[in-house]
Amino acid sequence: MKLDNSSAQPGTAASHWHAPPQVYCALPETPCPYLEGKWERKVMTDIAGANAVEQYDLLSRAGFRRSHFFAYRPACSGCQACVPVRVVAGEFQPGKSLKRVQKRNEGLRIIEQAAVATREQYALFDLYLTSRHADGEMIGMRFDDYSGMIEHSRLNTSVVEFREADGRLIAACLVDWLVDGPSAVYSFFDPDLETDSLGSYMVLWLIQAAVEKGLPYVYLGYWIKDSPKMSYKTRFRPIQRFSRDGWEVFTA
Repeated sequence: MKLDNSSAQPGTAASHWHAPPQVYCALPETPCPYLEGKWERKVMTDIAGANAVEQYDLLSRAGFRRSHFFAYRPACSGCQACVPVRVVAGEFQPGKSLKRVQKRNEGLRIIEQAAVATREQYALFDLYLTSRHADGEMIGMRFDDYSGMIEHSRLNTSVVEFREADGRLIAACLVDWLVDGPSAVYSFFDPDLETDSLGSYMVLWLIQAAVEKGLPYVYLGYWIKDSPKMSYKTRFRPIQRFSRDGWEVFTA
């Protein structure tokens, strides 16, 4: 596994810190939640210790993602459909359709707060799952499960809420703030407002936030060509993918 340190900022911990030996665990195969007829297997490692933040910064630059206190990446037999991707924030220029998304949602109130679960968030999360991912592995999550997803983090994690002018919560995004940019862990929105493209708007907000903080990238997780739920990410260009040779411009 090749770790890419090219995006670490000079003088930061990630620019000189060396990862300790990691213990990786390969999970049993389960049905793939994105591609019918495929099976997925993940390799996982614990995010722990005094250097947990620096540790995950490096793992994220090797295509890993986070769930609770663990970092994971696919290790599927005979399938490499999951491609880690990140947006080059400073070079991003929205096209006409994304400009319309910005215009449509410019009146929203955006509040970034500590990663603490609320009943209001959970109600929206449950509505989103029931409408958009009724066949997914997360369906049926109780409030305690949701709380764990939000609060079990050893990183600099926050929840960004998107509210209408009257205060109604219509979207939210769980975000890890890494040394080189935000990583979108999970986002959800009111399914009755699908035409507002709130999922895309949350990505646009993350790109703007990265630029304002002087951070070079926005990590969007995995792009999957044949999954409508995951293929939209290449709308945000320039975008890079992680390969055997490290991060490279992605033109798919």
